[in-house]
Amino acid sequence: MGILSSMYTGITGLQGQGEALAIYGDNIANANTVGFKVSRPEFQDVVAKSLKGLLGGNQIGRGTRLAAVNPVFSQGSIVQTESATDLAVTGDGFFVMNGIDGQSFSRNGSFHFDKDGKLINADGFRVQGFKSDENGKVTSKIGDISVERTVVDAKKTSSVDLFMNLDLRTEKKEFDPDKPELTSNFATGATVYDTAGTAHTLTVFFNKTEDGEWTWRTMAKGEEVVGGKKDQMVEQARGRLIFDTDGRLKSQQIDKSSFNFNRGALPDQEIVFNFGEDKSKGGTGLQITQYGTVSEVYKTHQDGFTAGTLAGLTFNDDGVLSAIYTNGQNVNIAQAAMAKFENPEGLFKMGQNRYRESRLSGQATIGAPQTGGRGSIVSKAIESSTTDIANEFINLMTSQRNFQANSRVIGVADEMMNEVLSIKRG
Repeated sequence: MGILSSMYTGITGLQGQGEALAIYGDNIANANTVGFKVSRPEFQDVVAKSLKGLLGGNQIGRGTRLAAVNPVFSQGSIVQTESATDLAVTGDGFFVMNGIDGQSFSRNGSFHFDKDGKLINADGFRVQGFKSDENGKVTSKIGDISVERTVVDAKKTSSVDLFMNLDLRTEKKEFDPDKPELTSNFATGATVYDTAGTAHTLTVFFNKTEDGEWTWRTMAKGEEVVGGKKDQMVEQARGRLIFDTDGRLKSQQIDKSSFNFNRGALPDQEIVFNFGEDKSKGGTGLQITQYGTVSEVYKTHQDGFTAGTLAGLTFNDDGVLSAIYTNGQNVNIAQAAMAKFENPEGLFKMGQNRYRESRLSGQATIGAPQTGGRGSIVSKAIESSTTDIANEFINLMTSQRNFQANSRVIGVADEMMNEVLSIKRG
């Protein structure tokens, strides 16, 4: 009977709107959940009866059904935080997590370090990333992001780069090693480190020997080198610089370079004093020049450092975790990995702000941020929920009215059934 089937049609509407209410309620409940993506119900009509077989336009519907619940992966607002381990994804991609139930994926970047130095989320799932080698270069090896080096070893100085000018107008001087400050045309200092990580302050003296020719000598304090005496400077390196008429370095020569620091340092440490590529080797010869201006050093750089302990950790906007040590060194530890899916709406929700790949989502393609269509990572920030409270309230009210309307269908059908049953009594 058509009346009875109308009651079942109304019931499908009640069921569908009840399920929609649960979806909208879940969106509202997760308004403050980091990285949450709202879901929306998608309904389909149900056709159960055709009046004229396969001919169209003669079918009676039998209500509705909930066909799918699809997450909407729109971008959430980026909220700045004070935590150095908070990360947010802008664009396409997911953080890669590993735990007791295997690999999973998340947009929630609220991370912290556990007692073992591993980067984890609130539930203890480990964040995956591309590890760095001993020199801080990010490799393709993926694993748990963890801080394993709380101490960085000392590194001896092997080169000192000097960027400077020597005054062309200077008169020649005869150098006296017993009075280096008084018998040199120009001097500058440089701090270097021996093989034990001990700092030493060296002085580089420059003497003009001929027009366009200079001799440089690097001298150390006598009490810091083997065989030296206190209050006496000892020569450890020496070389020559030849300039062309344009004031550029034409050629250079190193005559001596052997540093013998005491107090446990290895002997014969070689430290190259680098004045740049000269013109004879195809260089510009502009790192050190001989112009008619005052002699001065623009910049000094050396590659050694003393031992240091871990002082802090920080992420940059490429998702690279760096360790900062007390000796001023900044060493890359790992880069956060990002997963991309062809159909992220097909991911399986696991709860705890995590997803797992499914047949509908396809397999995860894991790579570095800002590669292969993946989004970027923002440090000291989190991605807020995409729940729009006002919009969800509108959806709630619409669902409520639809529920009431379907209940009226059932009520009218019930009244009609009462009329049918009263025929016999009449």
